[in-house]
Order: sequence, then C-alpha cells, then structure tokens
Amino acid sequence: MSLKRTALTVATLSVSAVLLAACSEPAEDTAATSESSQASSSASSASDSEEKTTITVYTSEPEEKVDEINAAFMAANPDIEVEVYRAGTGDLTARIEAEKASGSIEADVFWAADAATFETYAEAGDLAELQDVDTADIIDEALDEENFYVGTRIIPTVIAYNTEVVDQADLPTSWADLTDPKYAGQLVMPDPAVSGAAAFNASVWKNDPALGEDWINALGENQPMIAQSNGPTSQEIAGGGHPIGVVVDYLVRDLAAAGSPVDTIYASEGSPYITEPAGVFADSEKKEAAERYINFLLSVEGQEIAVEQAYLPVREDVGTPEGTPALSDIALMTPDLAVVTADKDAAVELFQNAMN
Repeated sequence: MSLKRTALTVATLSVSAVLLAACSEPAEDTAATSESSQASSSASSASDSEEKTTITVYTSEPEEKVDEINAAFMAANPDIEVEVYRAGTGDLTARIEAEKASGSIEADVFWAADAATFETYAEAGDLAELQDVDTADIIDEALDEENFYVGTRIIPTVIAYNTEVVDQADLPTSWADLTDPKYAGQLVMPDPAVSGAAAFNASVWKNDPALGEDWINALGENQPMIAQSNGPTSQEIAGGGHPIGVVVDYLVRDLAAAGSPVDTIYASEGSPYITEPAGVFADSEKKEAAERYINFLLSVEGQEIAVEQAYLPVREDVGTPEGTPALSDIALMTPDLAVVTADKDAAVELFQNAMN
C-alpha cells in the first residue's frame, strides 16, 4: 500500500528567454524606426518565450525509445520543448540526491524504474500530487492511490534463454530451478545497484515466502555473471556466453525481432514487474506542461507507441506486442509495496553479498 507522505519544497529548473536582435533599415526617421523595430522584436521575443516552454525529463527509458516518444509529443504539442537526461535508475537517483543537496532538483518530470522508487520520493515530498492527469482508462496495477505518480508500461522480469545453446529439455521453468547446480556458470543477471528494476526484483524475491533469502543465497552459489543493467544482460544471453538469464521481457522481444536466437519463460511462481512510473517534481514551475507530457504517455497514441516498442501497455484498448501473452495470462507477483520499498536497500545488499 502507499506510504504516508509529507510536503517539502524543492527548487526547479528555470529557462531563460532568447532575445532577438532588431535590424533598422536606412530611412529618414532612423531612430524612431529603430526604436519601433526593437520594441516590436522585444515584444515578439517575449511572446515566443511565453508560448514555448521547455521541460526537462529525467528517465531510464532507452535513448531511441524516449526519442521516438518525445518527437511524437512535440509534434502534438508544438509549444513545448523536451530536454532529456537519460541514465540508469541508480545514476538518476544519485544525480537527484546531489541536486537536492545543492538546493534544487533540475528537472520537471521523473520517468523511470518502479513504484517503490517513486514511493520513496513521494514520502520525501519531492513529487507533486498530479492535478490534471487522465487515468480513467489506466489499469489498476499502474495507479498510485494517492496520485503522486502513474505507471506507463507493464514490464515483467522473465527467464530468458538462447534457443541455439540451451537444450529444450534443460530449460528452467521457475525461479527455484535457477538454483540447480546444472546451471552453474550459465546464468546472467543485471546489477540491482544500477538497475532500478533489478533492485525492485531483489526486494520482491527476498520478501517472497517461497523464495526469500535462502533462494538468493542458493542462486549466488551458481555464480551468475552480474551485468551492469538489463541491456547488457540481454546481449549476453543473445551472444550465448551466458545463455540463460534474468531480464525484463521487452528486451527479449526486441532482440528476437532483430533476429537473435532468444525466447522467454514466465516463471511459474509469477513475475515481478515494474510499471516505469512518471511523476512531476514538487516545485516545478512548469507543472501544466509536465502533466501534458504524462498525459501523452498515457494516451492512446502514447500507448500505441509503447506497444510498437515491445512494451505491455497500461490500458486495454491499444492491443499488445505481437506474440505476447495477454496480461491476464501472465502470473504477476504482487507483494506489499510498503514492505518492498522499506526493504529494498537491504535486499540489494543481500543480493550483492550472495553473488560475491
């Protein structure tokens, strides 16, 4: 469930107006013409500045995917420019904390990772309650009951494998199977200290009664390769160096569509999943523009782009990626969010100790 939140004040990024230089033509009344031209140019510049708003988005979304979304958003909203700082969730968190220590978070929209990360920022007062974001058609799994953020994709974590290297008879079908000694040296996973999804997963697994700390420690005995994030994990599986791995499902679909010999298994115990939420920083001076951006992410157009990008959507009227099970057919792990949030740091530490 959601945590109790308190309000804090956060300074925001400001944008300077760009002044246009006025040019006077030779004429009898040169000074008057020049003054008139300068006044007209200044008024035009002020008008342009008022009409054009620049928002900054901090995101972990892959570069080519966020670029596609932003191009579509700016085409539909020509009065708004979008600037992006893209990094893994761990790096984004470090940047935000450094900016808070300096007195201001220099962004308007946060679009990354998992609900547990957003719960932490909401608890600290760093997020504004959403005022004009339309969530009427959004599935319950993506909603925050206190409306500080909203999920934009359903991204389950799956077991993925290289179809050319792994014999079908040897495929794992569950998280428990991955602790079998026959998989020693064959596994690869993302680093939860870098990947927000991996950190969330570590806490979900640690607090699952059927898995827990014993499972994480047993998994460590199989010496998985720890890749920096989900992207390198998926590439390692596709290359066959470590042919079985734990990774978010859309990356496997991306690779399979590009011709890589990879496929997915949804673990029998259920899949931990993230919703890649979006929220607005509390003292953003551009809340209206920031909320328009989030509305676009949730819109039919925005969600159709998400489906084209191999994501499961957060609304049911836009279809799903080709070959993907219906969301209702995927067993999802639904732990207590407050527990997962509070225990995430301890889970990451446990995971790192177990894998060393």
